[in-house]
Amino acid sequence: MTSASTTAKPDAVGVAHTRVEARDKVTGAARYAGEIPFTELAYGWLVLSTVARGRIRRIDEESVRGMPGVLTVLTHHNAPRVRDDVVGALGRPDPIVEVFQHDRVPHAGWPVALVVAETSEQAREAAEALVVEYDQEPHDVAFAAGRAGVYTPEDMEAAKGDLEAELAASAAMVDAAYTTPEQHHTAMEPHAVTVRWHDGRLELFDSNQGSKWVADDLAHLFSLDLSAVHVRSEHVGGAFGSKGLRAHHVAAVMAATELQRPVRLALTRRQVFATTGYRSPTAQRVRLGADPDGRLRAFGHEHLNLTSNLREFVEGGAGFGRTMYEAEAHHTVNKVVPVDVGTPTWMRAPGEAPGSFGVESALDELAERLGMDPIALRARNEPTVGPISRLPFSSRNLLGCFEEGARRFGWAERDPRPRVRREGRWLIGTGTAAATFPAGVAPSTASVTAEADGTFTVRITAADVGTGARTALALIAADALDVAPERVRVRIADSDFGNAWVSGGSMGTRSWGWAVMAASRELRERLPLAPGEIPQEGITARSDTTELIAALAQKERYSYGAQFAEVAVDVATGEVRVRRLLGVFAAGRIINPLTARSQFVGGMTWGISMALHEEAVRDQESGGHVGADLAGYHVAAHADVPQIEAAWVDDPDPDDPVGIKGIGEIGIVGTAAAIANAVWHATGVRQRDLPIRPDRVLLAEAGRDASDA
Repeated sequence: MTSASTTAKPDAVGVAHTRVEARDKVTGAARYAGEIPFTELAYGWLVLSTVARGRIRRIDEESVRGMPGVLTVLTHHNAPRVRDDVVGALGRPDPIVEVFQHDRVPHAGWPVALVVAETSEQAREAAEALVVEYDQEPHDVAFAAGRAGVYTPEDMEAAKGDLEAELAASAAMVDAAYTTPEQHHTAMEPHAVTVRWHDGRLELFDSNQGSKWVADDLAHLFSLDLSAVHVRSEHVGGAFGSKGLRAHHVAAVMAATELQRPVRLALTRRQVFATTGYRSPTAQRVRLGADPDGRLRAFGHEHLNLTSNLREFVEGGAGFGRTMYEAEAHHTVNKVVPVDVGTPTWMRAPGEAPGSFGVESALDELAERLGMDPIALRARNEPTVGPISRLPFSSRNLLGCFEEGARRFGWAERDPRPRVRREGRWLIGTGTAAATFPAGVAPSTASVTAEADGTFTVRITAADVGTGARTALALIAADALDVAPERVRVRIADSDFGNAWVSGGSMGTRSWGWAVMAASRELRERLPLAPGEIPQEGITARSDTTELIAALAQKERYSYGAQFAEVAVDVATGEVRVRRLLGVFAAGRIINPLTARSQFVGGMTWGISMALHEEAVRDQESGGHVGADLAGYHVAAHADVPQIEAAWVDDPDPDDPVGIKGIGEIGIVGTAAAIANAVWHATGVRQRDLPIRPDRVLLAEAGRDASDA
């Protein structure tokens, strides 16, 4: 594996380090939100609607209040009122947080009651016994391109040139439709929270992606002073966009307030599917036109997703191509259609993951029609500035990713003809695709204290959702302080530490790292020459990166990658197996190669899931999910990934003092397209709908046989 060049000391940034919390996690000492012990702890259990639209006619709560252990039942009849105008740091929370405020049911899985009891078993038994009657109304959960109600949200369209004229003037053209299904985060740790009032403050022990984010939104929702809410989220077993403020937080706060004792609320896997957001299905139309030499004249991408009737959410897949390829005419637009479902939310690489499937599949189809190598076609249309913005790139090494990836993968030996390589019952194919993801940064605050014992303590409201953020921040601080990493302790995920960006958008470590670096450098300048001169209370330096970030030059800032896949397809059974997967990335400075590789590989593995497995299905009659669990919702497992490799190339960003671009999401981008392109190379038939299920392979094979007859 190659890594970005660095001048760091050999024991800090740029050198592989195991996670600082690794021992706690493997020994069970690391406590998650649903495990922290409390005295007099009560347990809540949500009751979710079984209809997709209507009103609650009656809740027979009195029949369960007398059941063993039941302490209270919260419904819209007796729950505290909350505000409906909250706009937090990340916008308006999902409307599902306004629980028990009215008798309306806007979608299946809407919370209609909370039962609280002495034990979790008692709460569940009572919740399942609670009878709720509804007045049902007609509902609509169908999603497809061309249906009524589609509209273009504000600022969701970008264009230059005359797309139709350039398409007409093109020597080769692709006009194809692609679809991706509804997908869910399915984090290893389901959502859970424990709430109590302590010394006049509302305290939450939570599993989230930003403790300050959740604390501030709860304060606004319940009209509390910001200082009255304290949220901690020490360990998180995955999040991927789903762990912001949700209905279970609000319901638990209501119960803890009424009972004046700690209340724990942990969601089941099925409840997670219903109440914590998901990636919308998409329907895409990609139109490309090119000259005989492969130069793009026209680039068009229409991207449609569903949203709820409660709040608009845009899965911005059309943004993927706006910075990727030069063309005389560009037209990209995101459209939405509201239906009777829960509101979608961010999910790993929101927009780029589904958008890259459409664009990178279409690029492969265009290369086929032109008789060009797919990598050569992409290189032919490499921009020197933003294709639409005309802004300069901070750095861009996409072609370096393809060059290194082609060398490692053995791309030069590939026979470009489809359906010519066979091993027994398997047809073998290889494919490639490009990846990109924005390299953002947000203001954050941090403090670093030089302790009297010679150690250093970093405090920042960061969140480690499994990425290794604690370890990366320790290395950044050690590097800036010029000390060994073992002398640095990092405390995170406490809302009392101040404002900081959330773990999201591949911006977490970059945003926090900048704040930690600034505070560490200031502290280093203030330290006395002799360690023994540090007072018992320590010396602390604080930073706020708001002004530093505002001074960044306006440029196109992105990470890039090249994905390569080899698949084997049995056209008699429809089985598709990924045999090799390689990703090479240009993602700025790599802080910790060990955890960085895990992030890349994790994203790529999720790309296999996206290509071959993941598909949430809604029943049109009930409006609810079919198989909302890890038996019915398939994800990739170890057996699905026999050989997977991640590497990176040099990619310095001269404007960024930390040099990080973010790596959490780019691994999934382009992976599904590379696999789909490899399936075409193996079989000679395009798969434009995900996932590539066995039945779709069989239908494609039947269609191919019919056309050959």
